[in-house]
Amino acid sequence: MKYVVKELKRDVNRSKLPVIRIEIDYELMTLYDAMQANDHVQIMKSKDKLKALRARLLEAME
Repeated sequence: MKYVVKELKRDVNRSKLPVIRIEIDYELMTLYDAMQANDHVQIMKSKDKLKALRARLLEAME
């Protein structure tokens, strides 16, 4: 039973991958725009959000 639950969790996490990747792409565009505008506040916000998204992505890939 333990293995079935583990596999179900893995499947749920894998189904989140496309959404997380889209969020990463959007945040990278936001970061690029902030860099072009020399907006240091938005750059820091985008970097922090990308770090969090990276953690979510790695967690979902396990």
